[in-house]
Amino acid sequence: MARRIESHGLQGPAGRLEALLEEPEEQAPSRACLVCHPHPLYGGTMHNKVVHRLARGLRKSGAAVLRFNFRGVNRSEGEHAHGIGEIDDARAALDWLRTRYPDLPYWLAGFSFGSRVILRLGCASKAGNDAPGRLIAVGFPTRDVPLEMLESCNLPKTFVQSTNDEHGPRKELERVFERVAEPKQLIWIEAQDHFFRDALDQLESAIAGIPP
Repeated sequence: MARRIESHGLQGPAGRLEALLEEPEEQAPSRACLVCHPHPLYGGTMHNKVVHRLARGLRKSGAAVLRFNFRGVNRSEGEHAHGIGEIDDARAALDWLRTRYPDLPYWLAGFSFGSRVILRLGCASKAGNDAPGRLIAVGFPTRDVPLEMLESCNLPKTFVQSTNDEHGPRKELERVFERVAEPKQLIWIEAQDHFFRDALDQLESAIAGIPP
């Protein structure tokens, strides 16, 4: 089965959202996954290299992956909304994805700012058949962490972090992770910085190896 790539314009709460849907190369998808990009005001887009590798790792694991640009980024309409509107954007993109694959379980994944978005969106769901099967937070920033939310979120959560992340230093993330509710998993990648410099292959392999 050849890899399928589709460009889409999704209807978001602030206008059109530019999106890219990709399916696995060698099999029918076993799950659907939404991937969110880093901070729009600091150059974050769905084409960020970490987001690209995150999406590719998920495809290798059998997922159909939807990436999209938050409002105000590239061809997505609207203006940056300080994280609140971006959660609404993610919810709209997720609704589209689940309509496209109504019979598949789904995951949420995000890098940096995007990891905050998917955790807030996912943890607002209650465990059950309609909840995400896993939340994947890559490069999670440790400043102003929403601990109350993480302490009560009983969905499976995987954190993937660089050992030299300047926005989520190891000691700080370990303190946060101690307070995160089970079930949870923490994967460290030996990398040079927040963007997994010199370790993108290892990041991709780690993502592909996350258990279903």
